[in-house]
Amino acid sequence: MAAHTSEAALLVREDSHGVVTLRMNRPRQFNAISEAMLHALQQELHAIALDESVRCVVLAGAGPAFCAGHDLREMRAQPTLAYYQALFSQCSRVMQSLQALPVPVIARVQGIATAAGCQLVASCDLAISTDTAQFAVSGIDVGLFCATPSVALSRNVSPKRAFDMLVTARFIDAATAVDWGLINAAVPEDRLDSAIAEKTARILAKSAVALRHGKSMFYRQRQMSLADAYAYASDVMARNMMEEDASAGIDAFLEKRPPPLHKPS
Repeated sequence: MAAHTSEAALLVREDSHGVVTLRMNRPRQFNAISEAMLHALQQELHAIALDESVRCVVLAGAGPAFCAGHDLREMRAQPTLAYYQALFSQCSRVMQSLQALPVPVIARVQGIATAAGCQLVASCDLAISTDTAQFAVSGIDVGLFCATPSVALSRNVSPKRAFDMLVTARFIDAATAVDWGLINAAVPEDRLDSAIAEKTARILAKSAVALRHGKSMFYRQRQMSLADAYAYASDVMARNMMEEDASAGIDAFLEKRPPPLHKPS
């Protein structure tokens, strides 16, 4: 396993057999997202996008909480419209970069995920939390509507549920988050790491080429009309059929032999 840090250890990266873990490292501040944290995340996501040896990413938070949202103290120190516009644009780029990565991203959640922290969870492809985790978009409590978190949230849960969270600042528990589709699973705290490991192992066993085709297609088609989505998906699937992984896998199935293993680099 290899590990390195960036931005004065605000973000710790660990590499292990094709899985990259990015751990936000401001535990005393509940991993509040500062400008430097956003910059560090963007740098690492850019590097990962160019590295074909990476097969899966886990986004985690150090300490008792996953992420408590933006660093409000830092934000209030620079009260200008230009600063706020640049900050939220920077944050939006990071969220879009998570979905633009060609590999699956899993949020590993404990404690709280609030405001932009909840946005991070919603922006990841998959999410697994402890069964005691809680989720909220609570900016309205301080007079700030969570506009950018609402974009990701409303693409995960129904509009009425999202709007309810946005205007009441209510916390939902992990079981509700599963029921609403915000996260995939909630497990006891002592099972969180093994649940993440099980999920990454299943991803690593699949064709990297097929996953790269599939993730990009999945998000693009959601923005299209039904007819355009089918036309685009048909082309992607046809191109995927031409890949060696698909030929070998289908031949193995037809010949009733085990499928080829897809070992991480």
